[in-house]
This record gives sequence, C-alpha cells and structure tokens, in this order.
Amino acid sequence: MFNRTCLQAAAALASISLLAGCGLFSDEGGEQEQRISVGTTSEPTTLDPAAAWDGSWELHRNVFQTLLSFPTGSTTPQPDAAKSCQFPDASNKVFECELRSDLTFSNGDKIDASVVKHSIDRIRTIDVQGGPNGLLGSLDKIETPDERTVRFRLKVPDATFPFILATPAMSLVPPSEYPADKLRDDGKLTGSGPYVLDSYEKGDKAELSKNSSYKGFANRRNEAVTIRYFKDSEVMVNSLKKKQIDAIYRGLTAEEVVELQEGRKENEHLQLVETVGADIRYLVFNSEDPMAGKLPVRRAIAQVVDRDALVAKVYQGTAEPLYSMVPKGIAGHTTEFFDRYGEPDVAKARAILKDAGVNAPVPLTFWYTTDRYGSATAAEFAELKRQLEASGLFTVTIKGKPEKEFQAGYKSGEYPVFGRGWFPDFPDPDNFIAPFVGAKNVLSTPYESPEITDQLLPQSRRESDRGAVTRQFERAQEILVDDVRLLPLWQGKLYVASSEEIGGGERALDPQTVMQMWELYRKASW
Repeated sequence: MFNRTCLQAAAALASISLLAGCGLFSDEGGEQEQRISVGTTSEPTTLDPAAAWDGSWELHRNVFQTLLSFPTGSTTPQPDAAKSCQFPDASNKVFECELRSDLTFSNGDKIDASVVKHSIDRIRTIDVQGGPNGLLGSLDKIETPDERTVRFRLKVPDATFPFILATPAMSLVPPSEYPADKLRDDGKLTGSGPYVLDSYEKGDKAELSKNSSYKGFANRRNEAVTIRYFKDSEVMVNSLKKKQIDAIYRGLTAEEVVELQEGRKENEHLQLVETVGADIRYLVFNSEDPMAGKLPVRRAIAQVVDRDALVAKVYQGTAEPLYSMVPKGIAGHTTEFFDRYGEPDVAKARAILKDAGVNAPVPLTFWYTTDRYGSATAAEFAELKRQLEASGLFTVTIKGKPEKEFQAGYKSGEYPVFGRGWFPDFPDPDNFIAPFVGAKNVLSTPYESPEITDQLLPQSRRESDRGAVTRQFERAQEILVDDVRLLPLWQGKLYVASSEEIGGGERALDPQTVMQMWELYRKASW
C-alpha cells in the first residue's frame, strides 16, 4: 500500500535547515543498474551553459562538471573538477583552485587551467541578456600561472564566489567545441560530468548514459537516464501511473500531490518524497510601464493580494505564503511585506490610489509562462485576477506564452507585470537579492538600487561567516518593500513521485534544488 514513511533529509542552509524531507525511497535493497525514466515539465531553454541562468541547469548538472559542487548532503561547495580551492588570505579578493590531473572531457580533450579560463571568460564575452554573466559581477580577471592552477582576481571581496563557481552556469566546456565568442548551436553537449548526452529531442526527451571517462564525486546508481519533457502535468502523472516513466520531478499540481498523499488504491504502487524547498514565486513590475511603473499602483496591489487565499485555493497546503524575497530556511529571512501591509485591505489600497491621484479601476496585463512551472500556474494567475478585480480597483487581463517565447517577451520589456519563479543558485541570502537588482539582472528589467548594490551587498560579501550577514539582508528587504518592484507570493515544497520500484529519491535533490539523476536506482525484485 501507499508508503508514508517519514525520513529526515536535513541539510543546514547558512545556520538554518532548508531540507526536511518526508520521503519514501528508503529501501536500500539490492540495486539493478538499468535505465531510469524521469518526467518533468521543466525543459531546458538552452544547451549551452554560457546562456543558462534558469531551469536548464537541471540537465547541465548531470552532464557537465564544475570546479566546485555540492555532493549529496553538503551545503557548502566541495572540490569536484578541482583538487582544492581556497581564499589564500582574509581579504576574500583572490580565489585559487588547483585542478585534478586526471580529468578529460567525454570527447577525450584534456581539462587544464586554460579550459577553466576559456569556459568562464566566454560567459563574459558572449554576455547573453539575462544570462549567467550576472553572477560574475565581482570577477576582475582569471590567471593561469600553470596548467593546473587557476587564480580568480576579484574587483571586491566576495565570500560567495565559491558558491558561484559551484553553479552549473560555470560548467567546464571543451574549447574545441564551444567557441569563445558565440554560443554552440549544433544541438549537442560535451562535458565531463556523470553522464553523456546521447540525444536530445526538443519538447520530447533527453537520453543520457554513463560517461565512461567521468571522475568525480557522483556515485552513479543507474546505467542511463531518459528525461521526458511534458507540457501538461496530468499527462505526465498518467504516464507514471501507467509505468511509462519511473519518476517525476517538477510540475506536479497541488491536486496531484494531494491525490498521491491520500493513498488511493489505484496509486498503491506509487511513492512520494516531500522536502521543504527554497524555491519561490513572485511578481515582477516593469518600471517603464505607464501603470505598473507607478509606485502607488504597485503598493495598492501589495495591499490587496491575499497570499493565504492564493495558497489555500490553488496549492492546497503544498506551498506557504511568502512575505520577503528571502525564504524561510535561509539566514536573513523576514516577513517585511506582512509587517508593512498587514492583512489584505481594500480600503487601504483605495486610499493609496486616491492620495496619488490614480483613477480606479487601473488596467493591467499580467503575463505568465504556460509550460515552466506546471499546470497550476494558470490557476494561480486566475486567482490573482479574481482578487484584484474583486477589490474594484483593477481590471486585469491574463496572458500566457511557452517559456522560450515568454522569456523573449519580458527580456524585451513587453510585459507590464509578469510572474517568475526562483530556484536558488546556492543556499545564501545573497542569491535571493543580488540576481534581481542592478542594471543587468536575471530579469532583464533594470532595477537600480545603489544602497543595495553599492553598500549592502559589498559589505556582506566581505564576511566569510554567512550567518553573520543578517543585518545587511534585513535592510535590503526593507528597500525591496519600499519599492515594490518585486512582490513575493509563496514558497514551495518540492516533491519527487515515483513507482515503488525506484529508490534514492530522498538523496536526489541538491541545495540548488537540482535533480541529481545519479542517485536514482531500480530496486531488486525478489
């Protein structure tokens, strides 16, 4: 029958736990090394890591290697392609790595210091709009004193730099196949990670097999993985029930999670792992829009939105209201939006608009991605529309596009208001503030905040003890609430569903909430 055995998959994030898993995949019986098929609604938008600052990392983590990484159970970066890495002194302005001597790419090319320099320099040279160059703002230059030593000279002290090097954006790529000044465009991948990408069919699947030349921390418990990409979560769940796939990661709706938790007879062959995630959902306001660009309009929206109702109606306990961009479980988390606005109050919102001379109802268009976060996103935006229009203060038009088209739209400034999700690059409060501010940010929607970018972030990055930077991030969140350029909505829980024959799910999520496919295995039949 449906197994609800509770496991504790805890890993400290800063000084607080991020993951507290209730899982099912704990039977470590014999293993059969076979192909595992995993379904998801999160398809990569690019195969080249130089362009990826999004869910594409879920594929990249399994095919590429980085200097540092997060082995299962670790919340601080550990050497992977590197033999060792360190700040040689307390200034936090120089970071050095010594490479392992025995690494090669799957095509046979050697990995040395020049490869590392090429891989990271091309991110800066190509500088994709909304791409991972936004992570490298503190980097001045890369030096290679010898073939096994890489020295990163930073413009300013940055204690988060090791975390940045551990993101899949900093994946190592062979210069022979990845040009220095443009993205690779042949639809292929070449890395040194746990798996090789045998084939990729856009909108359908990615076929991975063990990389025979891989040398790293991952203990691969299967021979091969097929990642199936679905547009609709209902189709994906039905595929799991029919045993057409073995597991699901990302895209389950609240109704589907509740159904699996209920333990219905028809689902008795299925299992579910639940973890407290650091992924968040939020609204972005375009400051150039005639209506969304008005601060009183944004504040009135913040005064009306009812997060409790949103979570209860759409997510049924599979998420919780979020009142700051830094979620629970991360040092520096606050409830600043609730502290400032309190419970939803239409009268207060009406007064905000009236005092500013803004006539109601205010017309707005809200945009969302139709295929990135699962089928519940449409219901979420329908509920936001209902709440805002029920106030009598807004008329809201809802529009959606597939992720790639959606990204092109918001990066070109077309959308007045749009919804995004954030899955952390690394478990630190910096990563919930820095990516969204500055002239070049992950949203391609410039948000100039000199106090944050020129004072608070630099101050916090001088501190190696990441639990000691709470004051700076509390102040940063006060500024975000003042400006309401971003409106946090909810913090999610993460779920992995699978057939009862699949083990390893409780170990498959790293601190970046990226699926480590190598942890999944097929249990032996008796």
